[in-house]
Amino acid sequence: MKTITHVIQDPMGLHARPAGLLAKAAAACEGCSFSLTFKEQTVDAKRIMGLMKLGAKQGDTLTITCAGENEDAAAASMESFLKDNL
Repeated sequence: MKTITHVIQDPMGLHARPAGLLAKAAAACEGCSFSLTFKEQTVDAKRIMGLMKLGAKQGDTLTITCAGENEDAAAASMESFLKDNL
């Protein structure tokens, strides 16, 4: 299991567009599950509605946990995605 922490840089926070892109990026990593935790709430990172209901804003810290067969590569891919998009 790999854990990533990320501080949201997007001025709009985790709104619909980045939440959709995040869910799509998580779903693209076959064989791995991603969970996202924010303020004691944990959701499946592959579910856009779960991501959006967190209400994370710019400056908030997210914790993403990756588990599965290719978790090292999947975690690196997710970390890169987060830096580029959120």
